[in-house]
Amino acid sequence: MIKLGAFVRIVRPVNDLMIGFAVIVGAALVGADVFSQANLLLFGFLTGFFLTAGSMVLNDVVDREIDAVNEPARPIPSGAVSVAQARVFAAILAVVGFAFALAANWQCLVIAVFSWVIFAVYSLWGKRAGFFGNLLVSVCVVLPFVYGGFVVGRGFVASSAVFVVLAFLANTGREVTKGVVDVEGDKQKGIQTVAVRFGVRFAAVVAAVFFVSAVILSVLPLKVGLVSLWFVPFVLVTDAGLIASSVWLLRDFSRENARRVKNLVLVWFVFGLVAFLAGTLG
Repeated sequence: MIKLGAFVRIVRPVNDLMIGFAVIVGAALVGADVFSQANLLLFGFLTGFFLTAGSMVLNDVVDREIDAVNEPARPIPSGAVSVAQARVFAAILAVVGFAFALAANWQCLVIAVFSWVIFAVYSLWGKRAGFFGNLLVSVCVVLPFVYGGFVVGRGFVASSAVFVVLAFLANTGREVTKGVVDVEGDKQKGIQTVAVRFGVRFAAVVAAVFFVSAVILSVLPLKVGLVSLWFVPFVLVTDAGLIASSVWLLRDFSRENARRVKNLVLVWFVFGLVAFLAGTLG
């Protein structure tokens, strides 16, 4: 049971569920019929879920020495999961994700492989570039919104671009915040994050700028008629949460508080996803 729990923890189920859900939101944004295309939406959800799970495991394999400093309780540095086991597990998860992508259509498989390559590049080389690595992660996070349109055979719709930009901005802020949390281990391994290069105070400011930029842009979908009024109550929670998180981070940019903000931002992301989906109603 202990070993099983370690394998569950290493895939970060909350992140996997969110990316899977983002695929469904992406499909809804292009007008997918939830009932008649339910099987395709399931394939899309499972593709996002398994590829994200695999990427989480791959990231922990690559970051095992850094995690030994920053997060020693994680499955690999704690010894609960061996490096060999993690590598095999990551490969299996990726293959399962690709299989579900192919079950949808060949275009989905191409996007799925592209997404996996981007994350692999980030894990193996991009992370050491600091802010550039943050941007690569954000690209991976927004791809599910694009992917959702291809799952249901409608491709990328220009109106979805604003949602892609919103998610990109908010996630980049979270990635910069993670750099504050991991600053000690990153320094030891030469990872040039914003926090390492310019200090945690400056990193907190950069993260807050990205969060607030996402909040400002969030008024655009309703203003130009891309969503219904159902979008409003949920996005207000997200906006209030991101603003509050920015204030908390600027007041206290300690490692412990940055970790709290980083985790809370995931909660605001959930409300943001629901806002996107609700906005397609009515």
